[in-house]
Amino acid sequence: MTGCRRVMIVSVALFAGACATGRFGPPTTTPAPEGTHTLKNLSVNERDATLQRARVWEPVDTPSLDLAAGPPLPSAMRIGGELTCTFVFPEKPLSGSTPKFRCEVRPDDVVKVKYGKHNGEVYAEIAASRLFWALGFKADRMYPARVTCRGCPGDPFAASKADWHLGKPAEIGQRVFDPTAIERPAPGSAIDVPGFEGWAWPELDKVDPRAGGASRAEVDALKLLAVFVQHSDSKPEQQALLCAPGGVKRDSAGNETCLSPWLVVKDLGVTFGKATALNTSAMDLDDWSRAGIWRDGAPCVGDLPRSLSGSLENPRISEAGRAFLASRLLLLGDGQIRDLFTAARADRRGGTVDDWVRVFKRKRDEIVKAHCE
Repeated sequence: MTGCRRVMIVSVALFAGACATGRFGPPTTTPAPEGTHTLKNLSVNERDATLQRARVWEPVDTPSLDLAAGPPLPSAMRIGGELTCTFVFPEKPLSGSTPKFRCEVRPDDVVKVKYGKHNGEVYAEIAASRLFWALGFKADRMYPARVTCRGCPGDPFAASKADWHLGKPAEIGQRVFDPTAIERPAPGSAIDVPGFEGWAWPELDKVDPRAGGASRAEVDALKLLAVFVQHSDSKPEQQALLCAPGGVKRDSAGNETCLSPWLVVKDLGVTFGKATALNTSAMDLDDWSRAGIWRDGAPCVGDLPRSLSGSLENPRISEAGRAFLASRLLLLGDGQIRDLFTAARADRRGGTVDDWVRVFKRKRDEIVKAHCE
């Protein structure tokens, strides 16, 4: 057996093992935490009760939004086309395999920088996060920039992960990274069970409109939007259950509940390609063009094979969900769709912006013209 073959087998095994326990949410046998139950320290039952009340969508004036500029931020948090920051050596190794590093823009303001000309996530996450925002669904906010990194090692990702155990790098300098994607996380407080982060897509079935949660149409529209962008790296930690700012309620003992829980898709880097077992396709025009919306022979079942790390697989979509997403997508004007792919610098990944717009509109038509019994 060759070394490369052995590495591939080991990698697949690790992927499979990593996702096995989180595909459907935290195990029901998880012991209830002792002491004060804060939002970061809830029991499974308390978290389930919060999930029932969670929302996934809010009304937005889609036609008025500037997709070139992206979600507006307070002036102190804005990210321009040019960003200068200082490399931050992390307190623990960074996770994942996408090149990234942490960088301080100003005191107490550290951002995550994804980088790399050949890193499809740098482009895809800009497009996908802005599309979710424009349609009323919540995701982390991403901004393109040319980054000048002060005090930066030659390989900031290696220094932040593989070589982290060696300590702060000694050979540093000022380095420029272009293209990059700068992350501003969705606002709110994380709601977790000890030992489990985020939420798994099958848990959307727990959301109950009778308890104040999202409607079935909104939930199915979110699933169908994931199919539309081919969001394949859907492991639980790529999503977050958040409590909206100002929504935390505390009793006299310090126990916390959330008055306004939201289901947020945090990492949309592996999108605008085609779902694969190892999440290898991101911002690939040919792959995205060939990816279907609906599975052959299965009307109104989304065509999204589950990756080894994923938790969403070929979701069944109600007519209400299909119609809801179709109505939202139709609110986007041609200029806004062009701005979406221009901001993402999609032409650097192959094809022209016009090509990306054409495929977008064709795939939108597949949703608009369908009908689900």
